[in-house]
Amino acid sequence: MEVMVFLGVLILLFILGFSVPYAIGITSVIIIIMDKGLSSIPYEIITQRFVQGTNNFTLLAIPFFLLAGKLMNTGGITTKIFKFANELVGWIPGGLGIANIFASIIFAGMSGSAVADAAGLGTIEIKAMEDAGFDTPFSAAVTAASSTVGPVIPPSVPLIMFGVMGGTSIASLLVAGIIPGILMGISMTILVMFIAHRRNYPRNNKVDIGRTWASFKEAFWPLLTPVILIGGMLSGIFTPTEAAVVAAIYALVLTSIFYRSLDLRGFMKICADTVKESSMILVIVGASSLYGYLLIKSQIPTYLMNKVFTFSQNPVVILFLINLFLLIIGCFMECNAAIMILTPILVPMCQAVGIDSVHLGVIMVLNLMIGLLTPPIGMCLFTTARVANITLDKMIKEVMPFYIPLVIVLLMVTYIPDLVLFLPRLVL
Repeated sequence: MEVMVFLGVLILLFILGFSVPYAIGITSVIIIIMDKGLSSIPYEIITQRFVQGTNNFTLLAIPFFLLAGKLMNTGGITTKIFKFANELVGWIPGGLGIANIFASIIFAGMSGSAVADAAGLGTIEIKAMEDAGFDTPFSAAVTAASSTVGPVIPPSVPLIMFGVMGGTSIASLLVAGIIPGILMGISMTILVMFIAHRRNYPRNNKVDIGRTWASFKEAFWPLLTPVILIGGMLSGIFTPTEAAVVAAIYALVLTSIFYRSLDLRGFMKICADTVKESSMILVIVGASSLYGYLLIKSQIPTYLMNKVFTFSQNPVVILFLINLFLLIIGCFMECNAAIMILTPILVPMCQAVGIDSVHLGVIMVLNLMIGLLTPPIGMCLFTTARVANITLDKMIKEVMPFYIPLVIVLLMVTYIPDLVLFLPRLVL
């Protein structure tokens, strides 16, 4: 009965159109009022768990990484990154599409947000591909699919949230995403080359060393951002939370002093947008903290774990079931909310059968990134379709082939754990 209340009420509220934090919070309050099978829970626990959930030093990384990404977007730095990517790989069949993917991988080291990537780089990338002769729906599909790399390669807001909820090393999670993120980029590049060859899309005639060198010099300082962040974390110079502050300060120096593309009014607007987005995320964190507390107190994770274990205790089978479950959940639930709600359930289950929580974190985020491309929630679908000014049905049709490389990478990451765990074991 508790399971039906926990999940049924939450799903019903989502269907009725309640936003994520309201749906989670109202469900938690209803559970406390009903007090089904739980020991007496005082109402004071609502505010206590809400505040305790957000009172975490690590969560400071989220607003600073968001600020860094917005500064890079507004300061015109994304244009320089895309121009360099195009000069570097534009000669390959479907070159601008590959440049789109390559730029997303670079930008991933700055924002850690798929939607920020789709919205920020999307306008530049889609227009450039249209001007070169690419179909608009295909250009939008490449932009949406490549944006999913952002939350896998460090820095990653979803991985930080998983680490907070699952009690897992943030540094290990961030480093663990590097190889899977690169594999996502390679697999999508192969698909773009195949489609470009079949449709006879244009490419640059040849590599121009002079132009490539000039674009590299323009993009050099922004390109250093992921090097500084990852190098600093691996060398122990700063923690992941401190890395977020470094990224924001570095982005501010580049945009306001070095390139002089940001004025005070623009900076204040970026700060206001960052505060708004950060507040939304932290409200979800607070509500999810209360929800997770009630989940654990009602012993639902133990109940579900026993149910799964009666079916199988084989890690291979359990990982398959988790992937299937997360792929479905990703179609209906926003990424951060899914992580907040499901992490307290899945982490104990996986630890019981010897699945590393770092491995689980990357699998979970990768699944939910595929969900960002899948209706009906699919934020990257809606964002990119709006940027490209095309209908959603055209967008979905062109995105569908990209599910193939992403699912292949998901299966590789799931069943070859060393792809995730090799770097954390090597450097941490």
